[in-house]
Amino acid sequence: MPRGSAQLTNARREEIINACKQLYNTMSFKEITIKEIASYTSFTRPSIYNYFETKEEIFLAILQKEYELWVAEIESVINNNETMTGEQVAKALASSLENRALLLKLMSMNHYDMEANSRMERLVEFKKAYGASLTAVSRLVDKFCNDVDRSAFIYNFFPFIYGIYPYAVVTEKQKVAMEQAGIDYQYHSIYELAYHCALKLLKNA
Repeated sequence: MPRGSAQLTNARREEIINACKQLYNTMSFKEITIKEIASYTSFTRPSIYNYFETKEEIFLAILQKEYELWVAEIESVINNNETMTGEQVAKALASSLENRALLLKLMSMNHYDMEANSRMERLVEFKKAYGASLTAVSRLVDKFCNDVDRSAFIYNFFPFIYGIYPYAVVTEKQKVAMEQAGIDYQYHSIYELAYHCALKLLKNA
């Protein structure tokens, strides 16, 4: 880690993370390189290695921030409501995930690579953010749906959301392929998929 203030270090980490996010809007995970990321920052490629050892660590930092933003939104729902029905809880969860399409994309497409190619300390930082999301959703269910088996809800809902993105975001090429394969594909948004799953689990968990 380079010498300098914590503020400078955090600013440069943020610059790297934002550059990677910008590239990920138009390029695939495999296409993006440290060299490409550096070209969108104000410093050189070797400098990036002072903050991240691999591109996977950069993506893991993005995913961590997405989890943190998701947790903040769920905590806001908890703190700003006295009572909610199961349907309202399901809608709040669906809305929060609709706002975090990048979270769902990274979870479903590149999660294993990010974790496998990151240092332990980076992975631990990420797992803390992931753990906070489990806690936040648990608190949401406990507060507003205390007759629901919280553990059953958590261990069904979280694996489900890992698969939302590929179902909700389909390219034109994929649509054509499904048509030619004779598949009657029905489009559902992130919100719709998350809402119906959450509501069903809250009723049955």
